[in-house]
Amino acid sequence: MHVVIDIIILIVTIVMGVPVPFCFMAAALYMGIVAFPDFSFLMTVGFRALNSLTLLSIPFFIIAGMLMSSSGIAERLTTFADSILGRMKGGLGAATIWACAIFGAISGTASSAVAAIGTIMIPKLEERGYPRYYATAIVSCSAILGQLIPPSVPMILYGWVTQTSVTACFLATILPGILMATIYSIINYFMVKRKFPMVAVEPPAPGFEKIRIVARATKRSIWSLLMPVIILGAIYGGATTPTEAAALAVTYAIIIGFLVYKELNIKTFIASLTAAVTTSGVIILMLFFVTILGRLYTMQRVPMMIANSLISISDNKIVILLMVNVFLVIIGMLMDDLSGTMLVAPLLLPLMMRIGVHPVHFAAILGTNLGLGNVTPPTAPILYLGGRIGKVPFNQYLPTALIFMLLGNLPVIILTTYFPWFSMFLPRLIMGVK
Repeated sequence: MHVVIDIIILIVTIVMGVPVPFCFMAAALYMGIVAFPDFSFLMTVGFRALNSLTLLSIPFFIIAGMLMSSSGIAERLTTFADSILGRMKGGLGAATIWACAIFGAISGTASSAVAAIGTIMIPKLEERGYPRYYATAIVSCSAILGQLIPPSVPMILYGWVTQTSVTACFLATILPGILMATIYSIINYFMVKRKFPMVAVEPPAPGFEKIRIVARATKRSIWSLLMPVIILGAIYGGATTPTEAAALAVTYAIIIGFLVYKELNIKTFIASLTAAVTTSGVIILMLFFVTILGRLYTMQRVPMMIANSLISISDNKIVILLMVNVFLVIIGMLMDDLSGTMLVAPLLLPLMMRIGVHPVHFAAILGTNLGLGNVTPPTAPILYLGGRIGKVPFNQYLPTALIFMLLGNLPVIILTTYFPWFSMFLPRLIMGVK
């Protein structure tokens, strides 16, 4: 009963709009008072958990994402994608989708992708004849690719919470992320072709002219494109840990912003750091209380209760995975990807292992489902953020967003959940995960 009351407290405070860290604080205080009043022990649990080199990568990646937006790196990534795809029907929309994917390969969060790419691409899409509501929907849905294309901050948290290799978790979400971006691009092509004939498309360039256009865009964007290559190459090549790669990303963004593109100045640099520090502080505060709450739930055998409850409904693995997927989408609807990962991973992993799901496979299941939840009404944190960036009423871009969710997200979730080889292929190939 105490656990049920605690979960109600958590959900009600989130729905009321209370900042997420304080929602977890309220839930942790209630459980601490009724179940384990020794707060000195609980405080130690929280501080010990934060003493982690893995967690140090999160503020670095957040800083790198902020600096990318201020230093011209994000704008050049969109220019490069447009040079390749822009002269085909729906090309600028496809360029927006893949720009979000590339940006996600550096910043690692959906919210930063919405802010950086949306600010640049929504006006450009509108200039080419795309309705503003459609541009807002495509940016909002594509932003969740930042959770799947590594380095992903939710995967860092998942690896930290579950003691799973962070690099293996990165690899597990690559194929789902690429497939989702590809399906989005196909959906965009047919929607533009059938519903928006007024969209302007530049005439196809002759062979050599097309090469020259791409070459110019590549030359202008080369330093931006090298950033994900250097970061991911360093991680997968074994040269750096994810934390060291995050510090490398910040260093690289500062050098490129100040010395190469020269669009970063002291004022924008301080503003970026201030925003990054604020965001990081919120995340660390949230992690502190989520860790305490997770320990209290473990002491109250909540993971085992969830496992036994689901298995009592059905012992069929397919049915259990279906129920878990629905639960994950609901959690994603209520809270952002980071807090959802922190709350759900320790609660459901024992059940997953009990039915034979590998922890790395579960990382991919978690990432794809929480991503869908983040853009699914009624709360839909990323979808609402996209609406604020695009300055479009929610009811105008929701129907278009639902098309991308149903035709783009659901097939990837089904494939990721029920065909383990899909998400496990790269971890097994590169790292020998069994």
